[in-house]
Amino acid sequence: MLYSSASEWRAAAQKRVLLFGMSGLGKTYLSNMLRSGGDWFHYSIDYRIGTRYMGEYIADNAKAEAMKVPFLRELLLTDSIYIGSNLTFANLTPVSAYLGKPGNPAKGGLPMEEYRRRQEQFRQSEIHALMDTAYFIERAQRLYNYPHFICDTGGSICEWVDPSNPEDPIMAELDRHTLMVWIKGSEAHTQELVRRFDKAPKPMAYQAAFLAEVWAAYLAEKGLTEAEVDPDTFIRWTYAKALAHRQPRYEEMARNWGVTVTADAVSQVRTPDDFEDLIAEALDTRAAEG
Repeated sequence: MLYSSASEWRAAAQKRVLLFGMSGLGKTYLSNMLRSGGDWFHYSIDYRIGTRYMGEYIADNAKAEAMKVPFLRELLLTDSIYIGSNLTFANLTPVSAYLGKPGNPAKGGLPMEEYRRRQEQFRQSEIHALMDTAYFIERAQRLYNYPHFICDTGGSICEWVDPSNPEDPIMAELDRHTLMVWIKGSEAHTQELVRRFDKAPKPMAYQAAFLAEVWAAYLAEKGLTEAEVDPDTFIRWTYAKALAHRQPRYEEMARNWGVTVTADAVSQVRTPDDFEDLIAEALDTRAAEG
């Protein structure tokens, strides 16, 4: 690992950390807190995906919808209006809206073939954004003179890596440049995430094999055709299964490549000094476990 001990971590002039885990457990909270302290550069993987790698997809999709409206069509064809996404660290909705949900078009669903195409676009985009981490570490120091760096990853990072493979190209690259930190939630956290998702279901990215499995199982269990599927009902049905699918992958990432902190401990962090203590404790725990 980048820091072999708590003392090495505390003494480091440049601290570089990558946070991973389920969405909603504190990755962005910590990143925003550290950035506001003034010494940390915040690299958001989801923001990079939406601006650098999927920006054209998102804008073109919005334009295609606008072209269906005669009034807007004329304005677009004459370059009289501009359509783009207003993506920010706090508003990543354009990315999830583009990903969409599969099912009945009358309920806002996408045909499964199109849904899979967009999932693959996202997979490639996230991998590119993750592999850009070293570039942004260098850029943060060269342009802005930030001494420290925090990478805020999306919940789907575990879908594209093989954490048991010591030669996995993504994990090996990230390990060279950052200390990888898993924010581990409890069963109570999982139940709360499921409750929140059930109240406001949002598009997600899935590993292709997992998506094929749950889609086939859902159609068989409900006795539905693709066009009959209610998009929100499907992704609600899938969410808890997706969390269960991801949990062991996160655990193996932490076991083989990083350290673990709990979501409860993260919720108590208020300052960069608190964060330094949190990571130091995690490194001590790892060293004690051998």
